[in-house]
Amino acid sequence: MSVWNWEGFWGYFTNLYLLEGALWTIGLTISTLFLGAIIGLGLAVMRLNKRKWLSRIAETYVWIFRGTPLLVQLIIIYTGLPQLGLVRFSVIESAVIGLALNEAAYLSEILRGGILSVAKGQTEAARALGLRPFAIFRMVILPQALRVIIPPLGNSVNGLLKTTSIASVISMEEVLRRGQILMQQKFQVLEVFIVVAILYLAMTTCWDFVQRRIEAYYGKAYGPTADKQLARDDR
Repeated sequence: MSVWNWEGFWGYFTNLYLLEGALWTIGLTISTLFLGAIIGLGLAVMRLNKRKWLSRIAETYVWIFRGTPLLVQLIIIYTGLPQLGLVRFSVIESAVIGLALNEAAYLSEILRGGILSVAKGQTEAARALGLRPFAIFRMVILPQALRVIIPPLGNSVNGLLKTTSIASVISMEEVLRRGQILMQQKFQVLEVFIVVAILYLAMTTCWDFVQRRIEAYYGKAYGPTADKQLARDDR
């Protein structure tokens, strides 16, 4: 009995059904990150708000979604809500909503930490110049906060790429779920899942390259330090 099938192994690298699953994984990651970042920013602002009741709501949200397993959250959204007679979401909707709500809890802490890293004197100086709150946030706080936010945010994206595999439990046909379906057809367990692992590795490696470029861009010095750096580069 053959333990390893080389033909099957190499064939999975060109299997369109499996490669489409990888595209679904990327799409799920992007949509989750976008929605999660919006919710996370709202939560971060709420936690920094002087109104205690708003801050408490955000703290409770973060406490719940960081303190319970993502798998449980997805099952509740996909199967629990319909049992309660509430809204029924499709598999894709449940996966995006569940992942986004969970990711928002973590992103809110990253964003809050970045905002708090900006010295209060920067905000006070901007107010003295007559800038409005939104302008202060966009022109003063955000550019400086991004230098702190980008590294942990990039790591979250890397983790999110792999975390999307949990959505396979509710039959979301991302790359892991499609790998499971192919495995059930030919029972080539090791061959399929090694290819799936390599696909995940390829996606995270590509993101690592992008993250390094983004960090290098936002990590550039500015002001007098930048002038000195440019002078050294011109020599």
